[in-house]
Amino acid sequence: MARSGGGCCPSMDLMRSEAMQLLQVIIPTESAHLAVSHLGDLGLIQFKDLNADKSPFQRTYAAQIKRCAEMARKLRFFKEQMSKAGILVSPMQSTETPLDFDDMEVKLGELEAELTEVNANDEKLQRAHNELLEYSTVLQKAGEFFYSAQRSAAAQHRQMEANQSGETSLESPLLEQDMLTDASKQVKLGSLSGLVPKEKAMAFERILFRATRGNILLRQESVDEPVTDPQSGEKVYKNTFVVFYSGERAKAKILKICDAFRANRYPFPEDLAKQTHTVQEVSGKISELKATIDMGLAHRDSILKTIASEFEHWNHLAKKEKSIYHTLNMLSVDVTKKCLVGEGWSPVFATNQIQDALQRATLESKSQVGSIFQVLNTKESPPTYFQTNKFTSAFQEIVDAYGVAKYQEANPGVYTIITFPFLFAVMFGDWGHGICILLATLYLIIREKKFASQKLGDIMEMMFGGRYIIMMMSIFSIYTGLIYNEFFSIPFELFAKSAYACRDSSCSDSTTEGLIKVRDTYPFGVDPVWHGSRSELPFLNSLKMKMSILLGVSQMNLGIFMSYFNAKFFRNSVNVWYQFCNRYQFVPQLIFLNSLFGYLSMLIIIKWCTGSKADLYHVMIYMFLSPTDDMGENQLFPGQKTLQQVLLLLALVSVPWMLIPKPFFLKWEHERRHQGHQYAMLEGADESVVAELGEHNEESNHHEEFEFSEIFVHQLIHTIEFVLGAVSNTASYLRLWALSLAHSELSTVFYDKVLLLTLGYNNIFILAIGVVVFICATVGVLLVMETLSAFLHALRLHWVEFQNKFYEGDGYKFAPFSFALISEDEE
Repeated sequence: MARSGGGCCPSMDLMRSEAMQLLQVIIPTESAHLAVSHLGDLGLIQFKDLNADKSPFQRTYAAQIKRCAEMARKLRFFKEQMSKAGILVSPMQSTETPLDFDDMEVKLGELEAELTEVNANDEKLQRAHNELLEYSTVLQKAGEFFYSAQRSAAAQHRQMEANQSGETSLESPLLEQDMLTDASKQVKLGSLSGLVPKEKAMAFERILFRATRGNILLRQESVDEPVTDPQSGEKVYKNTFVVFYSGERAKAKILKICDAFRANRYPFPEDLAKQTHTVQEVSGKISELKATIDMGLAHRDSILKTIASEFEHWNHLAKKEKSIYHTLNMLSVDVTKKCLVGEGWSPVFATNQIQDALQRATLESKSQVGSIFQVLNTKESPPTYFQTNKFTSAFQEIVDAYGVAKYQEANPGVYTIITFPFLFAVMFGDWGHGICILLATLYLIIREKKFASQKLGDIMEMMFGGRYIIMMMSIFSIYTGLIYNEFFSIPFELFAKSAYACRDSSCSDSTTEGLIKVRDTYPFGVDPVWHGSRSELPFLNSLKMKMSILLGVSQMNLGIFMSYFNAKFFRNSVNVWYQFCNRYQFVPQLIFLNSLFGYLSMLIIIKWCTGSKADLYHVMIYMFLSPTDDMGENQLFPGQKTLQQVLLLLALVSVPWMLIPKPFFLKWEHERRHQGHQYAMLEGADESVVAELGEHNEESNHHEEFEFSEIFVHQLIHTIEFVLGAVSNTASYLRLWALSLAHSELSTVFYDKVLLLTLGYNNIFILAIGVVVFICATVGVLLVMETLSAFLHALRLHWVEFQNKFYEGDGYKFAPFSFALISEDEE
């Protein structure tokens, strides 16, 4: 049972949640930060928000929260920079000198400013370096343009001189006139050179031609390698261009078009000597900038490595400080503004630990006033807190997924540890498949420390979290597989030889006919001779169907008994009549269920023990239709007809027993309260008692009438639900038989129609294909899909058929202020 007093250690009792208490702590302002920090390290108190009516900006420590958010932003910036630079974050190590919050804020600010400056300088240098690289490319390509043009012009000039010396000038009057023209009167052409993106080159040329009406000369040549654009910093394929134009108006148009197409322009000297000098100058600058950039990157890497060595420590401290100030904002400020008042839930066993933490904070802060600790009396429903370990936590999560247990309500998780994997194994019984799953699970368990420190995918995360559930499922699957005598659908004589043998050699191909019992009964599980026989399916169907009913009725009876233990646990001496009514609510339920299906279970066991050939379907049907008729060959024991009549009468009586007393009791209790006898509840009373008896409490204060019809209809619904549920829930357990049959038949099909079929060809290639198909089908269908299917069906049997008999699940989880939980949530 749950603990009833203080102590130094938890009870570790999963049946009832830990005893909780509502605390009030009054902490001096100067030691508040340290006190909350120590309580966060302890992780055993759930603070209530006493400032719920205030916005986040109106709270006392809003400024500190903003500072923490700013530090978190800087840390995200550092992490992004380290990710870009390929620098890994070092694991957190214990530091000898803990860093103060204010010192860390200054340190982060200095590092951010330095890193921002280094990045800005590096960006400027990279832009200048990329511009020089583009300029170098333009000088190379444009130089080739001008060099080829000069060569062609010189060739034409030599040809003209040769023509003039060999022929009369009358044959070329225009050329002669051009040569005689004064050089000062010739038109001077201007030029612009640069780079334009390759995909825009055609549009660039077309727009230039149209804007200048064809009064330009454009030469383009593509650059083989992509160049880094100075503006965007991305690799882009570009074309080098040179535009020759005449007039300032044409130049202005060309400049605007270059800006529109983001064509970078670079000056190109026409003089050959200047070109050579410019190329050398640009090459020198590129080398200098490259060296400067490398030095800047090395400096930035050294800064980032310094950050990486302390990043986890700073990140943890920033999260810790933010959570401390969030918690401090939940505390109310005293009118004198000299102390903070907080309220919260904690386990009773943690009382001494909390007091020690508060005292330690007082000493460390050198406060002259100590913290005040006191337990408050309250009628609020406490949170639910179960002490779990890495084995039991996964099973508790299955229960919590349905609903968190009410405070100190009986916890189905205790039984789920055994019943859940067992019901799974009933549907999955094959000890070969169980061994495969067990080996995979043992790998996860053996390397759990490594996997726990890694970031896993969604599916792998679920499997790793439920590794102990899967381990239990596989162990029980091996057990039920030994009972079914199935190893990948193959039977083995593990515990002894079969109890049956052939009469003679002629019956070697027969099944059960012609077999005689020559030895003692097979000691454990199904005799291997049943597998492959003509009566295998009827025998196993009968066995598994009856076994499913026995398991279902047993688990439902357990659920009904748990409802009694819940009522008994929440006992109250004042509430004697209600406890009588509520406790004995389980009696008619127990009678109804066992008068029908408990009796059926008894018949199944008697039939197994006696070997009778009675038809149980006929027995159960005519128990209702003709209870007075003679049973004939279906009678299993003397006095069976009389017993059936008594059980039928009890089942009929139990229905009005469930329906009638409770509404009248609640009406009588309501009238007692109106006569001035107030119905007082003790502190430990069941909340469901308060809910049902006080459902109309507010209205009764105004002397409103008791809604008897509403209570009666509500109880009628519950009665009908239980009566019909007893039938449907029992039928629901037949899924154990159906899933087990499906798993067994699928395994047989894969073995017979894949593996054995390929063995018959006596061909290694076909055999290899068959083995691969068999393994893929076994893993994909039987070990993955069938596992998931059986898991979900076992989950449904626990949530619906078992837990609805006693489990309310309307509580809320204990969520303590803990630095460990905050770190897990952030991850």
